[in-house]
Amino acid sequence: MSLARTVAAFALVLLPALASAGPRDDYAQQWPLQLGSEGAGAYRVALDDSVYQHARRSGLRDVDVIDGAGNPVPAALYRPGPGEARAAVRASLPWFALPARPASGAQEWQLVSEVEADGRLRRVEARGIGRGASIGPQTALLIDASTLRAPIRALELDWAPGTALDATYRVEASDDLEHWRDVVARGRLVDLEQGGRRLLQRRIAFDPDGLRARYLRLSPTNPDAVAPIRAVSAELDASADPSPLRWRQLKGRRVAAERAGEKGARFEFELDGRFPIQRIDVALPGNYAVGWNLESRDRTDAPWQRRLAPWTAYRVGSDGRSSSRALPVRSDDRYWRLSADAAVPGEPSLRLGYQPEMMVFIAQGTPPYALVAGSARTAREDLPLPQTMLALQAERGPTWRPAEAALGPMQALAGAAALVPDEPERNWRTWLLWAVLVVGAVVVAGFAVALLRGSAPPAA
Repeated sequence: MSLARTVAAFALVLLPALASAGPRDDYAQQWPLQLGSEGAGAYRVALDDSVYQHARRSGLRDVDVIDGAGNPVPAALYRPGPGEARAAVRASLPWFALPARPASGAQEWQLVSEVEADGRLRRVEARGIGRGASIGPQTALLIDASTLRAPIRALELDWAPGTALDATYRVEASDDLEHWRDVVARGRLVDLEQGGRRLLQRRIAFDPDGLRARYLRLSPTNPDAVAPIRAVSAELDASADPSPLRWRQLKGRRVAAERAGEKGARFEFELDGRFPIQRIDVALPGNYAVGWNLESRDRTDAPWQRRLAPWTAYRVGSDGRSSSRALPVRSDDRYWRLSADAAVPGEPSLRLGYQPEMMVFIAQGTPPYALVAGSARTAREDLPLPQTMLALQAERGPTWRPAEAALGPMQALAGAAALVPDEPERNWRTWLLWAVLVVGAVVVAGFAVALLRGSAPPAA
């Protein structure tokens, strides 16, 4: 019995340590997600360059979303239509501290402001009404958005790190500083830390169509729980404009001809991430007219695949230049090659254009959530999330979209170790876990046999 107890105690101590190597250890990096609208359930987050640079698998199969416990949540890659993939345009806004309106509605102060001819606030002052009137602590914010020309999708507020905060603000809008209207959104600002994990929410999101107002006023619902704000910025909605592509400009290397006597020149380029390339451009210094072939491949040992039929790129004078060309099919290959049909006067630059994608996910499990990327061990599961989104859109109307989320600063997880397919430590853990389970099962079985023998009746 002492042996069985020893093995059981050993297993109880060892198994949690073995189980601690969870999904987080399978990924190189993570980006904490800041949810724009609390309780929305479904969210979409635009991917930035850092995500593409750390992804290793084609199709971003090693990019996923996990909950606070490290468990994957339902997530899928989404390529939005025109205007949806634009990175957030941010503008810093001036703001002024004001006393919050009392719950009774009896305001004992008046707002005195000096406004420029273009509507910008030069000075704002709160003055008490009546002799000895007190205007109270300056816990509300008056935000000057008069210079903005695009709808405001969200406000992002910044305060000093290390502040424990859970505050809700009432949001009002005005165009003349006299008449104020309530905004549908109520913003909750959170900055909490426990057990080495941080829950941070800096954004106050508005309706998907955005908010148009010259001035905004934020008043705390609890004057004792306020954020020590030090900066305010607006996230602007520019979806009415065509979505611009982002470009990666590459300098290549000239490579030798594959066959003796072959004319022309070849240049190879390496892309620094899994970007979904959909358009290309080639440029040379000075005047030129060169016929090109474009090829790409996923690995250095894979055969080259033609991506564009032969075409001629040219430049004559300062204004005469050929335009960029669209690829028939998007490609996230890492290696690219340009082949010319004649001598090339100089070293070409290859520009690869792409439209950022989004990750759509369901807020399943426990927050906080994080986007993870970079793994040679695991891949995101294919889930019927697009069908779920279509069903929600049919239920809630054609204009419904998942709420927005934003990427926080990148943080290291397993780092380079997650990019090793067969990690020795991982195999050691697996075999040791099985060994403990097998030994435990044998000991328990032996213990059961001993008990049965001890309880058998004596022979006649």
